[in-house]
Amino acid sequence: MMAARNRGTELDLGWLAQVRVNQPAVLRRAAQIQTQRAVKKNWQAAWLLRAVTCIDLTTLSGDDTPSNVGRLCYKAKHPIREDLLKAVNMHDKGITTAAVCVYPARVADAVKSLKAAGCDIPVASVATGFPAGQTALKIRLEEIRLAVEEGAREIDVVINRTLVLTGQWEGSDFIKTSTGKEAVNATFPVGLVMVRAIRDFYWKTGCKVGFKPAGGIRTAKDALTWLSLMKEELRDEWLKPELFRLGASTLLADIERQIYHHVTGRYAAYYDLPMA
Repeated sequence: MMAARNRGTELDLGWLAQVRVNQPAVLRRAAQIQTQRAVKKNWQAAWLLRAVTCIDLTTLSGDDTPSNVGRLCYKAKHPIREDLLKAVNMHDKGITTAAVCVYPARVADAVKSLKAAGCDIPVASVATGFPAGQTALKIRLEEIRLAVEEGAREIDVVINRTLVLTGQWEGSDFIKTSTGKEAVNATFPVGLVMVRAIRDFYWKTGCKVGFKPAGGIRTAKDALTWLSLMKEELRDEWLKPELFRLGASTLLADIERQIYHHVTGRYAAYYDLPMA
């Protein structure tokens, strides 16, 4: 995405063949992260605002239109109500989401809306036959080219998973838990295995690969747990949008709701925190 490009390394299938996953240990560690004592009060608000800056605010619906993409872009620039940010003295920090993520056909709409809003939030686009990745290579490459021509600065590539299952591996800049359109999406045990693979790759090559959990991340509590996992497994240097993203469409609403509660002591009604 936005970090330095992965320079790659010689494909070493022997290294991959040696990888073993201790499933019971992974499940225990994932459960520990999920049940550990949460941060509270001002610290929780600060962590939630950090999570906001790592969100790829997403709409991937079959009925997406220029108007709903425009509203999404406005929300990306103003993710938390201004009075709430002032209450926690964060109104002048330029807090926005990390990116807006849309289908290739909606990239131009998103670019136009963000330009009109006067902000430099990047547009990310799913491509290459999302969500299955089973279209022909020529078509998938053309879809990437079209998205880039329309102004997308980041591409979420859906790989043909046959390549993985048959052992045809190469390096990438970011890895992602799923497309977000599967029955099982971002789970903490799978995330733990993936971030440890990122750590091993960094130790071996010196190259930092980013991580994006996506699908099913809906609550502020989920966001805090993912931040905790990244901090404990990869340390603070990975807690920034260049190396960590949360792919989500409804997560931001719950985070803003929690910030509202932190400031006012009560939960907001639906109409208190509109999409735009």
